[in-house]
Amino acid sequence: MPTLRVTTNEVLVPTLVEKRDGGILYGLKPSDFVLEDNGVPQKIRVQEEMDTAPVSLIVAVEEGGSSALEFGKLAKLGPLLDLFLADPQSQAALIGFDSRPHLIRDYTHSEPDLNNDLQSLQPGDGGAAILDTVSYAVDLLESQPNEYRRVLLLISERRDHGSKHAKPAQLIQKIGRSDVLVLSVSFSPSGAELLHDVQDSGEDRTLNMVSALVMAVKAFKKNVAREVAQMSGGEYTTFTGDKRFEQRVMDAARHVRNRYLITFSPSNPTPGLHTIRVRTTQDFGARIVARTNYWMQQAQ
Repeated sequence: MPTLRVTTNEVLVPTLVEKRDGGILYGLKPSDFVLEDNGVPQKIRVQEEMDTAPVSLIVAVEEGGSSALEFGKLAKLGPLLDLFLADPQSQAALIGFDSRPHLIRDYTHSEPDLNNDLQSLQPGDGGAAILDTVSYAVDLLESQPNEYRRVLLLISERRDHGSKHAKPAQLIQKIGRSDVLVLSVSFSPSGAELLHDVQDSGEDRTLNMVSALVMAVKAFKKNVAREVAQMSGGEYTTFTGDKRFEQRVMDAARHVRNRYLITFSPSNPTPGLHTIRVRTTQDFGARIVARTNYWMQQAQ
């Protein structure tokens, strides 16, 4: 398997290719993909088999603000986590957060323990420190072995309230340096459907890396749950009813293990925020979800 770290030498781009009927388009080769880094096509490698690595999952659930109204749905989440923990090596941890994140359950393969924790959530204060929580979760995930796929399932409202430590620009850099896949499922006051625009067409993207960072910071302030998912190559969805919530989680779990693993060594390793666009050479009528950015470190 290719390395599962974003380094100055190799960038990992998990890529979902989903057909209109919801099925996964299998069997694509490197020649079927085009990946552009700041508008420049790159030489890529594609792992032939779908992602079969064990999963390290962190579930981060909001306990602050009005989230207590969603506790009934969250109490049913436990059995769904088995979809992520399909093999005996995979493991999950649980974080709760209001104005600050706290670890409820350390890494375990025990769905009953996680289920019990989810049924025992307690309302927090009025905060929703999403930035601090994502930063904390990324740190916990990056402590896991390199061979694991690192996944954050974030269940929260859209906007941050009360983060005191992680700033948007800092979190953009941290996500851009990591290989953590963020799946965001947000509380919705309306009957919003699954957002299929988690990755835009790329036509209006700027190639100026400073401008790209400024735009990303502004987007974080509007909907941080969506932006962290989009940056990492994950997905952002909303829900209202119980069945909608359960379907969103099941879709997220299925998609985690059905992504092509594309890697490339940047032809222009300029430090800063790079913009990625992935497309197919043919029009398969499929939805492509891949990470949109990565952060190139200054050479030491």
